[in-house]
Amino acid sequence: MMNLTNKKSETGGIAVIYCRVSNVKQTTRGDGLGSQETRCREYAGYKGYRVEQVFTDDMSGGVADRPGMMEMLDWLKEHHAENPVVIIDDVSRLARGLDAHIRLRTAIGGAGGRLESPSIEFGEDSDSVLVENLLASVSQHQRQKNAEQTTNRMRARAMNGYWVFAAPKGYRFERSNEGKVLVRDEPLASIVQEALEGFASGRFGTQAEVKRYLEAQPLFPKDLPGGFMRNQRVNDLLTQPLYAGLISIPKWGIAMREGRHDGLVSVSTFERIQKRLANPDRQIIRKDMREDFPLRGAALCGDCDHPLTAAWSTSKTGTKHPYYLCYNRDCESHRKSIRRDAIEGEVEAALASVTPAKSLFELARAMLKDLWDGRVDQEQSRAKEAQARIKELDKKIDQLLDRIVDSNSSRVIAAYEAKIEGFEKDKLLLREQTNRVGQKPHTFEEMFELACQFLANPYEIWTNGTLAVRKLVLKMVFPAGITYDRKNGLRTPDLALPFKVLGGLDGGDCKMAHPRGFEPLTSAFGAGLRAYPNCTIGHARAR
Repeated sequence: MMNLTNKKSETGGIAVIYCRVSNVKQTTRGDGLGSQETRCREYAGYKGYRVEQVFTDDMSGGVADRPGMMEMLDWLKEHHAENPVVIIDDVSRLARGLDAHIRLRTAIGGAGGRLESPSIEFGEDSDSVLVENLLASVSQHQRQKNAEQTTNRMRARAMNGYWVFAAPKGYRFERSNEGKVLVRDEPLASIVQEALEGFASGRFGTQAEVKRYLEAQPLFPKDLPGGFMRNQRVNDLLTQPLYAGLISIPKWGIAMREGRHDGLVSVSTFERIQKRLANPDRQIIRKDMREDFPLRGAALCGDCDHPLTAAWSTSKTGTKHPYYLCYNRDCESHRKSIRRDAIEGEVEAALASVTPAKSLFELARAMLKDLWDGRVDQEQSRAKEAQARIKELDKKIDQLLDRIVDSNSSRVIAAYEAKIEGFEKDKLLLREQTNRVGQKPHTFEEMFELACQFLANPYEIWTNGTLAVRKLVLKMVFPAGITYDRKNGLRTPDLALPFKVLGGLDGGDCKMAHPRGFEPLTSAFGAGLRAYPNCTIGHARAR
C-alpha cells in the first residue's frame, strides 16, 4: 500500500473517481461508496489532481458492462487529450473477475485514461502486470467463494424448512428466534387464500376466472398497465407449494418437504389444484363476462344444449335492447333472440321457489348433525389408519435409502429418489390428515348457521350480489346449469342435493316407502320425522 504521508506530488492534471459496491443495499446500509470516495479524494489531493467527476455503480464486480462504468468511459473519450487519471480505491472495486478486470483495464486505456490507486501502483512492466493480475484473480476467488458459502448456507436453511428467497404475495418475513420466517401478510394472504380455495373447489372454473378475481381486488398488486395481470403470474400462484406450507427447490436438489411456516391452504387443497391444472375443464369462458348478462355461460339452449351467448341489439330508433341467443349454426334457434327480461325473470322466479319453509330447518339440523357426528368418527378412524400408513412409508423410505447406498447406477439411483419423493409427499398428506382431527376451524352450529344463510334465501343473495356472487349462486343451486326453451320457457332445473331434500320434505302428505331393503332410521333423523307426523318418508340410505 502506498504511503500518502511521505511527499505531496506536484504533477497536477485532472482525475475522475470510480467507486463500486456489490448491490443497492450497500448504498443505503453503511457508507461503502462514501468511504471509497473519501480515500480516493485524499489520494488525489496528495498527487495534486483536480477531481472532475465521481462515477458509481451498485452491482456485482463480475460484470463488466455497468452504467457508471460506461458513463465514465464516455467521459474519458471526450477528455482524452487532457490525459485524465482514473482513481479507484482497490483492484477489487474495479472488478472481481480476471476477465472483467482485463476488459475494463483495456477499455480505460483505450479511452485515454490512466489507472491509479492508493492501494497498488499500476505499471506496464511484466512484474507489475503479474501482481495486478494476481490481485484480480484473488478478488475473483473471493467473490466466487462468498457466493458458494452464501448458497451453501441458504441451501442448508432451506433443507431445514425455511424459505430463503423473496417472500411471495400473501407472505412477509418476520424476525424470530429462528431467524427470518414467513408469516401471513394481510389482506393479501386472505385474497390469495380465497383464490386458491376457489380454484380447488371449482368455484373458479379456469385460471382465467382466478385472474379476473385477482384483477378485481384493488389491494392485490398488478404487473400490467390498466390493472391487469399476466397469465403466467396466475399459474405461478396456483403452483407455488409455499402456499400449502411446503418447500421445494429442484435446482438445489431439495425435494418437497414440510416448511417451517403456516400454509394459506391445506396440502390436500394444493393437490386438488395440481390435479385440476393437469386435467383442466374443457369449458369456454368468455372474456366479456359483464353484469349485463349474468346468465351467460350458465344458460343452455333448449334445442341444442349449447351455452347461450348474449348481446345488445340496436333498433332502428337507436335504442339498445339486451338479448340472449344461440350461436350454434346447426341449431333450429340459431341467432333467434330471447329477451333478457324474460329468461332472467323466469330464473329469478325459480330461485325464489326453491326457498324452503322455515319449519324444515329444524329437521335439516337434526339430519346434518347426525351426518356431522358420523364424519367426525370417520376422521378419527382415518387418522389411525394414516398413522399406520406413515410408519409403513418410513420403512419403505429406509429400504430405498439402503438400496441407493449399495447402487452404482445413476439411473437406478434417480428412480429410487423419485420414489422417495413420492413417499414423502404421501407422508405430508397423511400427516395433515392426522393433524386435522379435533382441529375444525368452526363448530357445527357455526357451519349450520352459515349454510342456513344460503339455503334460506338464495334469491336474496342473487338479487344483492355481484356478478361473481351471482354465478356462484347459479352453480350451487343449479349445478347442471339451466335450460331455456325459446318457445316454452325455462325447463324444470335439476336442483342441488340440499334443495332436493328440503323440497321433498316440504311436499305435504307423502306415502311410506316399503321398509324392506332399507337400514333403520338414525335416532336424530327419526326424531326429526316424528316432529312432522304428516310427512311419512322412507329412509335416507339404502343398503
